[in-house]
Amino acid sequence: MQPGEIFLAQFPFGDLPGMKLRPVLLLTGPVGSIPEVVVAYISSVIPLQPLSSDVLIDPGKAEFRSTQLKTVSALRLHKLATIHSSSLVRYLGVVDDSTQRAVAGKLKDLLKL
Repeated sequence: MQPGEIFLAQFPFGDLPGMKLRPVLLLTGPVGSIPEVVVAYISSVIPLQPLSSDVLIDPGKAEFRSTQLKTVSALRLHKLATIHSSSLVRYLGVVDDSTQRAVAGKLKDLLKL
């Protein structure tokens, strides 16, 4: 488990109790003695007005083929969660180095770091 990898994971609902199986991007590797990871939500629902913190992932483009996503998706960097590593159900793929740099820059802007 490394930053930049995409997994199917149990992701918490924002407004309701419970979890839903969603693709997520790992932003950290495992942290702590009971390993947890920080992840960002990936959705196949593309917002009409994407946020400046969103990253569009089109698996039809060469730079995104290694993600193993089946459809154009939005990486929603404002939807972050810390989840137990056991919530990661299945490895899907990985984003390339340039996408990882873009994600880092957008997170820096979003969090005003």
